[in-house]
Amino acid sequence: MKPKLSDAEKTEAYMLALEHPLKEEINAVRELIKKASTKIAERIKWNAPSYYYKEDLLTFNHRNRSRVHLVFHHIAIVKDTSPLLEGEYKDRRMLYFDSMADIRAREKEFNRIIKRLIKEMDAL
Repeated sequence: MKPKLSDAEKTEAYMLALEHPLKEEINAVRELIKKASTKIAERIKWNAPSYYYKEDLLTFNHRNRSRVHLVFHHIAIVKDTSPLLEGEYKDRRMLYFDSMADIRAREKEFNRIIKRLIKEMDAL
């Protein structure tokens, strides 16, 4: 009997098999998310890398082939007024990166968003 794969192993296997024109950019954003807080865990949910701490926080949406698309789906995200966050939904926001240069240019604000979300989670 094979040992059950951990969430991290499942995510790595998923990423190895992923065929996406922005795979390098997706991996760069994954690393930024994981570096933002040691409290965040990664797993595959909704057929994509997804991140949680106490509750689900954000997930990649790989259907968009021209941009890296992240869905922040924790209710606390609606309090954040960052210009990086798009959409006027009652319980989520979208964030897009167009290129590696875009990721690098917006890394500091992206990191701030994640850290603030973790702080909100700690306050609950």
